[in-house]
Amino acid sequence: MRVIILGATSAIAACTARLYAKEGASILLVGRDEVRLSQMAVDLKARGAENATVAFSDLAAATDAPQQFAGFVQQLGGVDHVLLAYGILGDQGAAERDLVAAEEILRVNFNSAAAWSLVAANVLEAQGRGSLVVIGSVAGDRGRRANFIYGAAKAGLEALVEGIAHRFANKGPRAVLIKPGPTVTPMTDGMNRKGALWAKPEQIAEIAHARAYRGAAIAYAPGFWRYIMLIIRNLPAAIFNRMEI
Repeated sequence: MRVIILGATSAIAACTARLYAKEGASILLVGRDEVRLSQMAVDLKARGAENATVAFSDLAAATDAPQQFAGFVQQLGGVDHVLLAYGILGDQGAAERDLVAAEEILRVNFNSAAAWSLVAANVLEAQGRGSLVVIGSVAGDRGRRANFIYGAAKAGLEALVEGIAHRFANKGPRAVLIKPGPTVTPMTDGMNRKGALWAKPEQIAEIAHARAYRGAAIAYAPGFWRYIMLIIRNLPAAIFNRMEI
């Protein structure tokens, strides 16, 4: 098993990498933080990875994704699974007032993620096998006053990955969007993270890892969010707009 992880230093990506290491996979960790990536590679080898190497890239700013991805595949000696797990929450209040801040949220969470997803999809389709797993968010299910710009980017990413999954139908590869609810990660530092609805990154990683092998193209994580978001999506606007969410 050969796995490319884009945004490997994210908490969910790091936990997923450990699951692949237990399987003896060869893993390529891609991101900006050279020190953390190198430390992760050492740790993954100790956990059972056949090999763990690193590639340094500012994925959100890359203008040559096809060439870079081809280099990643060559460095790893091929690819079976691709996990895309980076993003930023941003400051909703600032983004509402400052178009540059809004564009940054959209560029990182949708534009760049879409580009890497399409590049990976082309490689997987050409070889007729493999999995693309992308981390999205339940925030994409309905625009909420607290984070609707971030949510808009995640909604677009969901449509894109679902379309890739449709494109892959009967061709061999698979594409999956993982939709976590609130998760205890560095992205959510500063929030009130108490309550039963908050998940740990290890829980999301278990689902992402499992769905790389089998299951539908959309996976809520944990699964109970499917029912919560079903209710939220169908609330009348008059009620929804009064909710402090």
